[in-house]
Amino acid sequence: MRAMCEKVIPNTNSSWRYCKYTLDYIPFNWHYHPDFEICLTLNSQGVCHIGDYIAPYGELDLVILGADLPHTWQSSPNIDNSVQVVHVAQIPKKWLSQQITSHPEFAILEELLIAARQGLKFSTKTAMIAKSYFEKIEVSNPFEQYLGLFKLLYLMSQEAVPQQLSSASFCYTNKTDPAKDKFDKVIDYIYRHYTEGLSAEQLANMAHMSTNHFHRFFKKRMERTLTEFINQLRIGQACKLLINTNRAITAISDQCGFKNTSNFNRRFLTLKGTTPSQFRKRLKQKSLV
Repeated sequence: MRAMCEKVIPNTNSSWRYCKYTLDYIPFNWHYHPDFEICLTLNSQGVCHIGDYIAPYGELDLVILGADLPHTWQSSPNIDNSVQVVHVAQIPKKWLSQQITSHPEFAILEELLIAARQGLKFSTKTAMIAKSYFEKIEVSNPFEQYLGLFKLLYLMSQEAVPQQLSSASFCYTNKTDPAKDKFDKVIDYIYRHYTEGLSAEQLANMAHMSTNHFHRFFKKRMERTLTEFINQLRIGQACKLLINTNRAITAISDQCGFKNTSNFNRRFLTLKGTTPSQFRKRLKQKSLV
């Protein structure tokens, strides 16, 4: 699916951009930009898509994304109608590189920025501290915001093992390609209908390919099989329903497109390392702490 390139315009009297969004929900907006991005999402639960990574996210979701890495978050309105908050810092790659090379003190950040090419997710503890930094940045002048940005980068650089999100082999290209244009339409269709019974033959016809060619083309472009991709989308949606609803697991299985609960449980265990019931139980235990 083709991502939209977004141009980032720095704040007045600043070399980078800070913005705070307050939203009823976060719409799907698959995009990229030639800048680093730090994103802290609060009071929101949904599914995030970063490169070829698809997974549910929850409260205090802190990530850093490298330049040209397609991404989006997606959520539904909160049950209590409370607003969802997103703090975003977008830093031009060239400017940030200049800061690193011209200030030996900033060399400590190099490893973080290299790893950010695939996207990094940080612990709740780090996210809590980042929240206080963002709150100060929000009300500060440009000079204080500059200091706050590098405090934020330093904070993330000190986390021992942040979670890498997109795979190391993922590489996004937005060059014009007639075959890719057809394929993008198929991916769009899968995103809209992944809870339904999709067949490779049906999708291959949409792309004007033979079924065998479509399978090979899909795996080359998406770096996973068609079945793996659809199951990842379905399990991501299932996680969201397990988090936000009290529906029975059998009902969630049906709603997400699985033919039977045993297949759902098996796929969930493969992707998440736990069963749906254990996943829900663990979340409830955390909410009681």
